[in-house]
Amino acid sequence: MSPALIATSPTQKSMMMNIASGHAENSQYHKGVKHLCETGIRNVPLRYILPVSERPNQIVQGKLHMNDGNFQLPIIDFSELYGPKRSQVISSLSSACENYGFFQVVNHGIPNEVLNNMMDVAKRFFELPLAEREKYMSADVSKSVRYGTSFNELKDSVFCWRDFLKLVCHPPADVLSHWPSSPVDLRELAVTYAKETKFLFLMIMDAIRESLGLTTTTKNMTADDQDDDQILNELKDGNQLMILNFYPPCPEPDLTFGIRSHSDYGFFTLLLQDDVPGLQIKHQGKWLTVEPIPGAFVVNVGDQLEIFSNGRYKSVLHRALVNSYKSRISVVSLHSLPSQYAVRPAKMLINETNPRRYKDTDFATFLDHLKSCDYEEKGFLESRKLT
Repeated sequence: MSPALIATSPTQKSMMMNIASGHAENSQYHKGVKHLCETGIRNVPLRYILPVSERPNQIVQGKLHMNDGNFQLPIIDFSELYGPKRSQVISSLSSACENYGFFQVVNHGIPNEVLNNMMDVAKRFFELPLAEREKYMSADVSKSVRYGTSFNELKDSVFCWRDFLKLVCHPPADVLSHWPSSPVDLRELAVTYAKETKFLFLMIMDAIRESLGLTTTTKNMTADDQDDDQILNELKDGNQLMILNFYPPCPEPDLTFGIRSHSDYGFFTLLLQDDVPGLQIKHQGKWLTVEPIPGAFVVNVGDQLEIFSNGRYKSVLHRALVNSYKSRISVVSLHSLPSQYAVRPAKMLINETNPRRYKDTDFATFLDHLKSCDYEEKGFLESRKLT
């Protein structure tokens, strides 16, 4: 007898309907948050609701613990780096990396037109019809071009209130043809932006090496110095990943996050954001909302820099809030060593009083971790520490 002709009980029929409904609901989730909002939802779906203890405004022991308000990160004026104030700028950079893991860079040399064009084309991409955006949808975290809505849609138990477009930027000749062709100027504007931010990253990285005391004259270089000095050459051909983030208004922003707390994998990250506050960093046990500065980059230490500095500079947990009244857009540029290279603590920073604290780490190991695990804050970096 055909299975379709077998009678089912009311309970079985109900279970089958629930399963079908669940599949349909999950299918909706995988189309992104913007699509959910376009359907007219008035409540946050269960898949996006965090446990009470993890929500933005936590209730602990019967008391409501609010976020601690806005504050300004240390500000580095990059125009002073190559003048008589260089030593002061280097000192400020060191202090920011040690005490905050975050800072804002102003007067960085990237024209406002480049920044404005990038934010504008990001906005226009997310305004495209779903049929155009979903061409790039994938749950595969290793894809070079990916439109998605969470860190790992196959593993995450709670999704983020965010849609994103991920673009691998290096090498341009290999990846550019895979980038979205709509809006028609996205490729051109994003390539210009990627080149500018890569150059800025290398300049900041050079200053960070100096702040760690790793700059010496060629004449006096030891073998260890030469190994540590090689990092800049390796980073010139390193990975660059650009992520365009869109956070739609959320009907119940106290139940979810745009991005849950995490640290970044690379050496450091350059963040360009609009004027809507949302970025929070964890500082001295408190969550603080970063006040946006027009035209500035928010820069944060990544896991690779923590390893390279042997723990002197630490990657810091950060997250993104959402609100009920206005969408928010940011463009993230993450920079790391080439995939085939391993990052290890600089030899000059290891001695008897400061022993080696981390294992050698490459991108493949990180990617395997990301594919295999549900969300966890700094779980990967913790796995790389030597006991």
